[in-house]
Amino acid sequence: MSRLPRAAGRAVQDSALVPTLYRDLRERIVSVALVPGEAVSETRIAEAYGVSRTPVREAFKRLAEDGFLDVVPQVGSFVARIDLRLVRDNHFVRETLECRLVALASARIDAIGRARLADNLAQQRRALAGHDAAAFFAVDEAMHRLLAGIAGHPGSWQVVQSAKSQLDRVRHLSLARWARSRLRMIEHRAIVDRVAAGDAAGAAEAMRAHLASVFDAIDNIASEHAHFFTDSGEPPSSGSAAPAAAPDVPRRSRLPPSPTPP
Repeated sequence: MSRLPRAAGRAVQDSALVPTLYRDLRERIVSVALVPGEAVSETRIAEAYGVSRTPVREAFKRLAEDGFLDVVPQVGSFVARIDLRLVRDNHFVRETLECRLVALASARIDAIGRARLADNLAQQRRALAGHDAAAFFAVDEAMHRLLAGIAGHPGSWQVVQSAKSQLDRVRHLSLARWARSRLRMIEHRAIVDRVAAGDAAGAAEAMRAHLASVFDAIDNIASEHAHFFTDSGEPPSSGSAAPAAAPDVPRRSRLPPSPTPP
């Protein structure tokens, strides 16, 4: 059986690592484990994962293309700030799809669907009582995915997920506020109650109010963490420069805790 030359074999192995590195780093950025403006080093990421810099460089390139990294020549790579224009675009796509999905779910709900939604709400209550932000976010996502399935369009959730990554960065920041999480729980219950009752119009309105409420938190979050945000939809004020790609004093790059090499 023929073998690839050693260099070619290494290139194939490096290429196979890129999707894993991309997904892991993207998740850390979206979950704000790597905060906006934070410096990230190809060398240190490669060392942490026990891989060469080649797949890390390719993963960085993809992250930059998707708006998650800012690469500043001769300076370094930084986690991109949260662009409020993209957050607004994310919200438009999500609201359009999910309001339609809950209306359909209301028309198609059955006893099994009601039971699964009730169980999901119980999981949310446990996560909230335990102050487990990561668990609450995961169960929140599961509820929306479940509603898409009940509506008869489970694949649509993948479309929503891919369209809301910048919005999710704001959502993760808002989870630090437990008063906001409790309010989200109330909003979820209102959606579920209307879907379970077969009230399509009421479910769509409850979903619209729920999705819009994230903007109630943005002003407070942006005022506390102004350096986390930019707005490409707003022209710079007269006499001022556009926001820099990297913070004045970059944070030190942080790494995943002892990852298993992909």
